Amino acid sequence: MKTLSLKTLAVPSLLIATLAIAGCGTTTGSRAGSGALMGAAGGALIGSLSANAGAGALIGLGVGALGGYLYDQHRRGNID
Repeated sequence: MKTLSLKTLAVPSLLIATLAIAGCGTTTGSRAGSGALMGAAGGALIGSLSANAGAGALIGLGVGALGGYLYDQHRRGNID
C-alpha cells in the first residue's frame, strides 16, 4: 500500500481552506485578515515545495493582507 506524502495532502486541504475563508468578511479588517490567512497558507505551501516555508508564509501574509484591503476598498467604491 502506498502512503500519501504531506505535500500530496496539503494541496487539497489548502484549496478547501481557501474556499471556506474566501467567503468571509464584510469589514476592511476582516477582508484583510482573511486575505492574509489565505496568502500565508498559499505562501507556506509554495515555500515548502522550495524548502523555505517560513519565507513563503511571510511573503504570502503580506500579499494576502494587501489584496484583501484593496478588494475591500474596491467593493466600497474607493478604488476603480
